[in-house]
Amino acid sequence: MTRRNVYQVSDWNGTSGERWVTNQARLDVMLAPFGDAALGAAAPQAGEHVLDVGCGAGTQTFEIGRQVGSRGHVLALDISTPLVGRARQTMPSNLPVTFDVADVSVAPLPVETFDLLYSRFGVMFFDDPVAAFSHMRLSLRPGGRLVFVCWRSAAENDWVRLPMGAIKGIVPPSAPPPADAPGPFSFGDRARVEGILADAGFVDCAMRAFDHTISFGLGDNRDAAVADAVNMAFEVGPLSRALADQPDDIRERAAEAVHSAFAARPGERSVEIDGAAWIVTARNPGR
Repeated sequence: MTRRNVYQVSDWNGTSGERWVTNQARLDVMLAPFGDAALGAAAPQAGEHVLDVGCGAGTQTFEIGRQVGSRGHVLALDISTPLVGRARQTMPSNLPVTFDVADVSVAPLPVETFDLLYSRFGVMFFDDPVAAFSHMRLSLRPGGRLVFVCWRSAAENDWVRLPMGAIKGIVPPSAPPPADAPGPFSFGDRARVEGILADAGFVDCAMRAFDHTISFGLGDNRDAAVADAVNMAFEVGPLSRALADQPDDIRERAAEAVHSAFAARPGERSVEIDGAAWIVTARNPGR
């Protein structure tokens, strides 16, 4: 049987997982407005049982645990051992949360158990998204709800558009991946997402565009914030991959160009860039 999500499992247990752990504090600041909007749409209730998909280091999982309270429970799954390890280390005491390293698209899940299936940027990486969502839906109670936030297109998100645009003419361009290839922007197309969820058996799918400024770089002053933004672009995201095998002189030229791109954005102790996401909601049909 062909194994699914092999590349993603390898990557998130290697370079990507390690870099995310290293940059967790900055990434949590960057993602907070999007996660807060999605969690507001999900509205976990006291006593509910929640499946948190792609929980990462658990920042939002902890909040969900607080909201469902002692009568509820959160099962938080992620394929990254480093991230789940960080979540377990930092989890406050007495939260009704269980973390586990697992690929939710194939992991055994209890049937008709969860009231809410939730994810903050954790569902765009499946090799076979219809099969993954079909599998997860079976764990939802009849009438249970699905809520997740995902990025829209790369062209609408400055954390990719700015650095990748800056290195054009410096680094030879690589062929873009297919639009439906697993990755952060694979759910950018509304019709594709609606089709995936419908094929997986969900109903009442709704997608709301959510735009928000992202504080991408942080520092005690403007120069420090821009330098921090450049460092993070080199650490996390497609720029790090584009420059991975480039010689030092190319990397230096790229760093100068990316610095100029971020320096053109507003902010005093941060670099304020544009972010664009979908807040997606759907429901498991009732009996």
